Parts: sequence; structure tokens; C-alpha cells
Amino acid sequence: MTRLHNELSLDAYWMPFTANRAFKADPRLLVSASGTRYRADDGREVLDGISGLWCCNAGHGHPRIVEAIANQVAELDYATAFQVGHPKVFALAERLADMAPENIDAVFFTNSGSESVDTALKIALAYHHARGESERTRFVGRERGYHGAGFGGTSVGGIGNNRKHFGPLLPGVLHLPQTYDHEHQAFSRGQPEWGAHLADELERIVAVNHASTIAAVIVEPFAGSAGVLIPPVGYLERLREITAKHGILLIFDEVITAFGRLGAGFAAERFGVVPDLITIAKGLTSGAVPMGAVLARGEIRKTIIDAAPDAIELFHGYTYSGHPVSAAAAHAALDVYRDEGLFERSRTLEPVLEDALHGLRDKPHVRDIRNLGLVGAVELEPRPGEPTARATEVFVRAFDRGILVRTTADIIAVAPPLIVVEDEIATLAAVLGDVLDGLD
Repeated sequence: MTRLHNELSLDAYWMPFTANRAFKADPRLLVSASGTRYRADDGREVLDGISGLWCCNAGHGHPRIVEAIANQVAELDYATAFQVGHPKVFALAERLADMAPENIDAVFFTNSGSESVDTALKIALAYHHARGESERTRFVGRERGYHGAGFGGTSVGGIGNNRKHFGPLLPGVLHLPQTYDHEHQAFSRGQPEWGAHLADELERIVAVNHASTIAAVIVEPFAGSAGVLIPPVGYLERLREITAKHGILLIFDEVITAFGRLGAGFAAERFGVVPDLITIAKGLTSGAVPMGAVLARGEIRKTIIDAAPDAIELFHGYTYSGHPVSAAAAHAALDVYRDEGLFERSRTLEPVLEDALHGLRDKPHVRDIRNLGLVGAVELEPRPGEPTARATEVFVRAFDRGILVRTTADIIAVAPPLIVVEDEIATLAAVLGDVLDGLD
């Protein structure tokens, strides 16, 4: 079969988060997808072990989502969100507010996780300004946190390679220590028991900088892009206690964790911890079209609106906020999640994925395995003098064997669609095991 890349010029496309030179020397092209499988340009099926990019929770090409998108384009392809609305977006906001934890009942629409994070940060600043506390301008992120690629999200994020080329970013941003500790947490199943005390570092940050200067703390319930770093038992609860005590907003970045990844609509529900703001995207439309949102406590919205004159209250938004096609896709995705019981299915499959991944514990170079919900990671010992090389080799060899995974540093992450079946989880683990056996 003729590979499509032989017929294409690959020069013009500058690929994101990609080793462009290496890719274009040996391209991997996907040409179609259905259910849990991609099809590559050489005709091979590739099992999607990472839900596209943590987003295709209902699998690929679900007919109800496809139909909703096609019908919406024909009916209303675009409507501005500035001083005009359309019915589906208001109905979608109500659905999300009904799904969200208690008192999280205001919805601001964006187009991506990155935009959701920057929007949440701006909402936090506007809220404190409206309360007469404009000196609250600092944000607290976390080491190894990932919050998208905007300037705000990069600033509160804690991954060095994402920050090093872009100057000082937002001023005054502080960072909590990461929650991962290999000595005390290696090979934990689910939440590690050790590490809740790491949240107490926030008290030190508050003492040094004073609570009156801090607007918000933002964390991922589990850190996905940094390599599936699971929160210790009690850690998120402690963050909630400290932020509430000092009048600091708590933002959960649920771009990855929402919509069934942890067997619930939101990680906040799984952990029983209610933040003030939640950022979402990815699974909102099951990855079919871009859409994101910020969910906020109604009191935050009310405070900002009530403090403003009778005109525009928040000078923020996007051309495609609440796009009709995205709204239609989101409605369809939420219908699929509900009608097919996919959140419950995720909880049922959690121990299956856990056992499959931890079965790789004795494979060569494995230094840790961790998991929660329908997500997991296998961390490898780095090759001396070649950090990331082992995981990259696993990624390429696994793809050649018909499995798509995600790598970061020397960590292999998996997060299959919620429609995955047990045999596919077994195949995913078996292929990874074979690949690990063949590593130098």
C-alpha cells in the first residue's frame, strides 16, 4: 500500500509539541478512526490507548455525535456570543451546572483547555477586584503542573521545558511542591497514602507573601501531562481547607479529569472536594470539535456582575465562545455518556486496567507504575545520558505494533476511551510488555 506521506509535502506544517525533524524523517499518519481504533495510512489498525489526547472519551466517530454536528452545521453554523445567543448554548450551560458539584452553577464558554485556564485566572482577578481586594494578584500553581499553552497557563504551570523560552511570564506566580515522591509512593494502586502534608507548604507560601496578595491556587486533581501523578489521600482536602481559611480561590483544572476519566462527571465528585472554579474542555465534546468552559460558583459571577455598571461586566471572551456546532457536539456527548453509562463503565474497568498495568512491574527498566480511574502510567529508568529516549522508543515501537500511547519524559501514559473492552486493555498491556522486553 502506498504510504500517503510519499504523496504529501510535510514541510509547511509546524507541528505542536513534536520533534518535527524526527517525525518528518519517519511520519506516522492517521487517516480514519472508529470506536477505539485508528487506521494508519498503511492500512494498519491502531488501538487508541490515550483517547486521542485524553479527550475522545466516547471513542471515535460516535454516530450520535457525528449526526448532531452535521445537523447543526446545516441549521445554524455560527452565531456570535457578543450580545446575541442561541438556544443550545443556554441549555448546555444548564446541563453542566446541573452536573457540577453543589454551588458550581455559572458557566463561561471557551474553545480549549488553555483558554479555560486563562479565563479562570482572569475571573479570579475580577472577582477579588469586585470585592475591593485588588491587591490579590498572585497565583499559586504547582511543580510539574500543566495548565495549557497560554501565557497564564504556562505561568502557573510547573514544567520547565514549557517555560524556558518565554521570559518571565506573569509576575508574582508561586509554586507548590509536586506531590510525587518515588521513595514513599512507588507502585501505589490508586491514591498513595503518603503525601497529604505536602499541601501544608501552602501555609508557608501564605505566611511569606500574605494571604491578601494571593488570588487563587490552581491544581490538576491528578497531573496528567506530567506523567499521571496521583494526589495523596487527604491532599486535595487539605488544599481546600487552607484556601478557604485565607479567602483564596481554589481552581481545579479538570480538562483531563472531567467526563468519566475517574468514573464520575468531575474529579471533584470522585474526591469529594468542591473548588471555586473548574476548567473543562477535551471530553466535553469527546474531542469531536473544540470546546471548553469554566464552571464557577454562582456567588463569583454575581459578585462581578453586581459590582459593575449596567453595561459589560467582564471584558473577556472569544469569537467562538459557545459555538453552535460545539454546543451540539457537547449535548450529544453528554447524552452518550448518560445513555451508555460510560462513567459507571469507567469505574467498573478501573481495577481491570490497574491489574493489567501493575502486571508490568517486573519488566525491564520499570521504576514505577501508578493508576487511578481509567488512566495509568509506567515510568522507566532513564537511559544514562539520554533522558526521554527509552519512552520515545516505546512510543515508536508500540505504534508500529498497533498501539497509540502518550509519553512525557520517560513516562508512558495510557488513558483509553471509556468504551474500551477488557480484551483491548489486555492487548494494550501485552504489547507494552513485549516492547519493554525488547528494550536495551
